[in-house]
Amino acid sequence: MKEQKGVGRMWHLYKMGGITPAIASMLGAQNAQQMAFIRSMSKDQRKESIMDQPLRDMEVVVFDLETTGFYPNNGDEILSIGAVMLKGEELLADRSFYSLVNPKRRVPKHIVELTGISNEMAENAPDLMQVLHDFMEFIGKRMLIAHASGHDKQFLNAALWRTSKVNMNHRVLDTMMVAKWLEPKLESYSLDDLLENSGIEVTQRHHALEDSKMTAKLWLSYLKRIFSRNIVTLEDLYAYLSKH
Repeated sequence: MKEQKGVGRMWHLYKMGGITPAIASMLGAQNAQQMAFIRSMSKDQRKESIMDQPLRDMEVVVFDLETTGFYPNNGDEILSIGAVMLKGEELLADRSFYSLVNPKRRVPKHIVELTGISNEMAENAPDLMQVLHDFMEFIGKRMLIAHASGHDKQFLNAALWRTSKVNMNHRVLDTMMVAKWLEPKLESYSLDDLLENSGIEVTQRHHALEDSKMTAKLWLSYLKRIFSRNIVTLEDLYAYLSKH
């Protein structure tokens, strides 16, 4: 009965343009449904405009990735994803996401030492498709925030394209870019230095969820300064950032 329902759902997804019969046959019911969900999310996101939303009311997701290296197109993989949700100036303590990812390769020794994620932990983690599906479900249509976001966007884009043949369509705001606008004369814009400058306690670095929480606190400290400059919407903020 479950198998018949799975086939029925896949046929519905195929008719809706989510997957092809060949893909469904190759991936199996669960992976095909996960791919269809990710593709649907990406398609819907292209229709969304959040630029006119007031920052005081906007729900955003601050996220971070740990990876096996720096080059997703040269064999490096996502190792973990962490994220927290905020609404305006409130950190929603009960809305967080964290998962290890099975990279299907050995974790380099220096990455094990940096992140604390052993090869045994990685081998027992969920596959990339499952974690991407769960992460996309968590973030919904919300804007994303990350520190030095180029690294994270590069890996997410590569992962989404490899698993589901879609690009990352969510808007990603970089706290480093905001910091350079608010504090243009700093010598360093590393997360460690910005946390110290803002008086934010460093808990556990290079842990995707803990880094997300600290980056969220950094964003909230910047948000107070943003509001003091009579910036109301995301569009207002981007207008200022574009000048710097």
